Amino acid sequence: MAMKIDRIREALQALSPSHLDVQDESHMHSRGLETHYKAVVVGDAFDGKRLLQRHQLVYRTLGPLMGELHALALHTYTADEWAATGAAPDSPTCRGGSRFDKAASGG
Repeated sequence: MAMKIDRIREALQALSPSHLDVQDESHMHSRGLETHYKAVVVGDAFDGKRLLQRHQLVYRTLGPLMGELHALALHTYTADEWAATGAAPDSPTCRGGSRFDKAASGG
């Protein structure tokens, strides 16, 4: 079976992105492997759409795969926005707070 990150990349290809970068950021969090991702998606599919509409489009594109993720940081850009920006912001470090933290620490 393909790794989750590969499945995310494959699904997002349906948007015909001109730039796609998907990163597994699970190592920055306490929930374990393959739970936290960051996706930078650039393409014409976002032209004329507000941020919420862009995210909804990505969620629909990922479909049932969304149910397998704890967190997905989305950065969606049109080609013009990406040309002006050139990079997505870094993700913040995890601040904890997961219900799993107490079980893992014994507290």
